[in-house]
Amino acid sequence: MSTTPTGAPAARTARPRVLRGLTWLVLRQHRTALGCIAALVVLGSLWIVYQRGQLIDLLAAAGWPGKTVPQPVVGEGYRNLTSLLGLLPGILAVFLGAPLIAADQEQGTAQLVTTQSVTRRRWLVAKLGWCLLITLVACSVLSAVFTWWWRPYRSVLPDIWMDTSVFDTTGPVLPALALFLTAAGITIGVLVRRVLASMVVTFVFCVAAQAAWGMFRDHLGTPRTVTYPLNADFPAHLADAYEVDRWVGSADGQLHGWGSCAEATEKATNACIEEKGIVNNVFEYLDHGQMAAMQWTGAGILLAGAVALTAFSLWWASRRPL
Repeated sequence: MSTTPTGAPAARTARPRVLRGLTWLVLRQHRTALGCIAALVVLGSLWIVYQRGQLIDLLAAAGWPGKTVPQPVVGEGYRNLTSLLGLLPGILAVFLGAPLIAADQEQGTAQLVTTQSVTRRRWLVAKLGWCLLITLVACSVLSAVFTWWWRPYRSVLPDIWMDTSVFDTTGPVLPALALFLTAAGITIGVLVRRVLASMVVTFVFCVAAQAAWGMFRDHLGTPRTVTYPLNADFPAHLADAYEVDRWVGSADGQLHGWGSCAEATEKATNACIEEKGIVNNVFEYLDHGQMAAMQWTGAGILLAGAVALTAFSLWWASRRPL
C-alpha cells in the first residue's frame, strides 16, 4: 500500500460525477421514478417491435398487399398497447406530476432545501425541468416507435386515423398531451399541497380534460364537402375519410337531414324524395391528408397550455410559503 512521506495512507482520488449539484440531487431523489419510466420505455418499445414483426409475418402469409386481408388482423396485444399508450399521459400526471412538489411540501423537504445555498426558484426550475424533460423524452420515443408501426400498415389495422387510439398516440400529440397533463398535475400539487389529495384531483382533471380533448379534436381541421348523385356508389377515394356529417340535397342546393325521407315503405320514401326534389348526397369529411396538420395544431395548443401551467406553478410557488 502506498503511503505519504509521513507514513499515512494515500487519499483515494474521488471519481468525478457526470451530474453535480442540484441536478444530481433531484435525479437521486427521483431515481426510482426515473428507473420505472426508463423500463417502461424500453419494454414498451420492444413490445411494439415484437407486435409489428408478428403483423408482418401474418400479412406475408396472407399474401398482402396483393390480396385483401380481412380485419382485424391483430389480437389483444394491439388493443392492450393502444390502451396503455392512451392512459400513459394520465398515469404520468397522477404519479409523477401531482406528487412532484406536493410531496416535498408535505414532508418538509422543500423548506429544508430552500434554506440551503440553493434559491427557491432554482430548485423549482430543476424539479420541473427534470419532470417535464423525462415526460417529453419517454412519450416521444414511444410515440415515434408506435407511429413507425402504424403508418405503413394502417389500412389493415382496425382503428381509423381519427380514433383516439391512433390520433392521440402517434406523431406529436402523445408527448404534447402528456406534458399538458403532467404540468396540470404539478400545478394541482402546488395548490393542494397534499400528495393523496393532489393525485385524486389530478385524476379527475385528466379524465375531464381528455374527454374535452376528444370533443375538440374534430375542430382542429377544416371539413371538406363532396356532392355525388343520390343513387351512386360511395366515392372510393373517401374510404379513408372521417365523416363529420352528411345530408341529402335538392337540385336548388337545399340540404335535408340524412334520414329526412326514411319512410316505412319504399313507395313512401320515393314519394318523399320526389316531393322534396332530392337528387344528391352531400358528404362532409376530414381527409387523412389533414392528419399531420391537425396533430401539430393540437400539439401546439397543448404545449401552450403546458407552458402557461408551468409558468403559473413557478410564479405561485415562488411567492407563497412552501
